[in-house]
Amino acid sequence: MAFQYPQYDFSLKNTQTYQDIKYALHRYLIAQVEEDKIPIVEWSEEQLNDYVYGHVTQYANKSQMAVSSQDLDDLTEEMVNELVGFGPLHSLLEDDSISDIMVNGAYHIFFEKQGKVQKSSLRFIDDEHVLRVIRRIIAPMGRRLDESSPMVDARLPDGSRINAIIPPLALDGPCVSIRKFRREMLRETDMLVYGTLNQEMLDLLILAVKSRCNIMVSGGTGTGKTTLLNTLSRFIDPAQRIVTIEDAAELQLGHNHVVRLETRPPTIEGDGEVRARDLVRNALRMRPDRIILGEVRGEEVLDVLQAMNTGHDGSMSTVHANNPRDALVRLEMLASLANFKGAHDVIREMISSAVDLMVHISRFADGTRRITSIAEITGHRDGQYLLNELFSYNHPLNRHEINNVRPVNEKFTSGNQHSKNHRLTSVSPDF
Repeated sequence: MAFQYPQYDFSLKNTQTYQDIKYALHRYLIAQVEEDKIPIVEWSEEQLNDYVYGHVTQYANKSQMAVSSQDLDDLTEEMVNELVGFGPLHSLLEDDSISDIMVNGAYHIFFEKQGKVQKSSLRFIDDEHVLRVIRRIIAPMGRRLDESSPMVDARLPDGSRINAIIPPLALDGPCVSIRKFRREMLRETDMLVYGTLNQEMLDLLILAVKSRCNIMVSGGTGTGKTTLLNTLSRFIDPAQRIVTIEDAAELQLGHNHVVRLETRPPTIEGDGEVRARDLVRNALRMRPDRIILGEVRGEEVLDVLQAMNTGHDGSMSTVHANNPRDALVRLEMLASLANFKGAHDVIREMISSAVDLMVHISRFADGTRRITSIAEITGHRDGQYLLNELFSYNHPLNRHEINNVRPVNEKFTSGNQHSKNHRLTSVSPDF
């Protein structure tokens, strides 16, 4: 049966008509590839572009579409992406200014650019099209996605993270979230320019890292916790041995002496899972000077706290929380869920003696990210943690403020060669 060429009044690229043309053209090309028995996966990019361009031109002529050469080039590029690439996500993945991509079913694609979430004019053809692209993305990682395994969380070859969930769990069609990997991580100078922190705060954080304080970075989803952790790690002595543990490797430490470990989910049969707790325990046998855990989210909290309390000073991690005090309560709760059998005072003592510095980062409605608090943990009393807040953020005035207190942790003032050469007064005139 001959393919029927519909008649179209071709208009602008982002119109519904254009999307309908893509839908029909996509079906036409698939039919041609099957009829010609073309091994598109084995073809070079040039061969595939020539083949697709020829058929797009033929289709446009027979459909009597008024298109320019630029339109033909655009359609060819998009059809190549549909056949062997990531479809409508391709251009978003290629745009370095985009940090997150979110797909809510076939017709709703959102992205975050410069801290603000925007709706894209791009769309998928249908839910099956979304599924094909997801499976194409995760196939090189040996992962599968179907009704028996309707969720997947994985790391792409470039370091980006993808999470996908499909019906019947996702009621309105397949949903995808991609946290893109920055080719060049933010440096401390970038954070100063963006106003994430000021010079006095940066000086204190550098001193804390070099003085081997145990640092916990807290904040909500997408606030920049991992980015801040990565920035802080740049100030670790390059001679020190670092072991990093992550669910999906994102840290780029730039050190020679780094061991990177990554958790592994169970197979379809439920075997082979390697949890963060297993990796933390293994890391302790690898003679690390510091352990960096991408995020504390489960039973590994106990092993991390013990590591911080038993000679692995300078370790760092992140935790989801709304403020520093909530972060400490969350650590307490995670320890309880990990079957910690001791009294509440015991776990509070463990936390307050293990964690030296809490750094909280927030993201505001306008997309800006600010470190809103830097506080020492000085102990606990009457069921409450004692915090010595060194810096805070005044949101109405849009400025960081130095509180009229000094760091009291002895790591800042004794026992560390860097501390001897770096007077605390250089952090701020108020200290």
